[in-house]
Amino acid sequence: MPSAQPIRLAGSALRHSCHVCAFFHSKDEEYKVLMPFIKDGLEAGDRAVHIVDPAHRPEHLQRLAREGVDVAGTVGSGQLEVRRWEDAYLQDGHFDQWRMIDTIKSALAPSPDSHGKVTRLVANMEWALQDMPGVHDIVEYETRLNHVLPDYHDPVVCTYDLSRFDASIVMDIMRTHPMVIIGGMLQENPFYVPPDEMLKELKEREANKQAGTGS
Repeated sequence: MPSAQPIRLAGSALRHSCHVCAFFHSKDEEYKVLMPFIKDGLEAGDRAVHIVDPAHRPEHLQRLAREGVDVAGTVGSGQLEVRRWEDAYLQDGHFDQWRMIDTIKSALAPSPDSHGKVTRLVANMEWALQDMPGVHDIVEYETRLNHVLPDYHDPVVCTYDLSRFDASIVMDIMRTHPMVIIGGMLQENPFYVPPDEMLKELKEREANKQAGTGS
């Protein structure tokens, strides 16, 4: 990565672009693990893009401020951007995976003169639990990101609350990320499935489902 210093996340140094699923049991655990990664990036001059539950946005900003982040200054300069789900995943009241992939690409490389050398993107994924059209495409979306993210030099961390997602979804989500944070530690994911293989499996599942319903 083109940062002056190695990027550290959850006890490890990143040496290449990174798509991470981060599993936590509570917000306190999530912030304990990710706050050093966030603060190190801001101090190094990297950009930060956070996508959060709109109801949690005020608390998120408060937690950053309590850790010494100059929230007003970094937001004002464009170094820190905190988006609500409605400004990213759930635009116009639904999830469109193709639109969101374009949103991620523009967030990672907004313009040649944008603030920062690297963008550290952290996205809270509980939007997929909302009763809105398209949210069930989350596994396919996470899979397709693996066609895109290797072209960038930016870590993308997708956070999941293990108490809120079904075990079957958690396993599928894990299989769509090359790296995983479990127990507060980043590691290579032995369950990762390359995107073309995973997309084929998802297509076969859908065909079997349609055959089973007779439609």
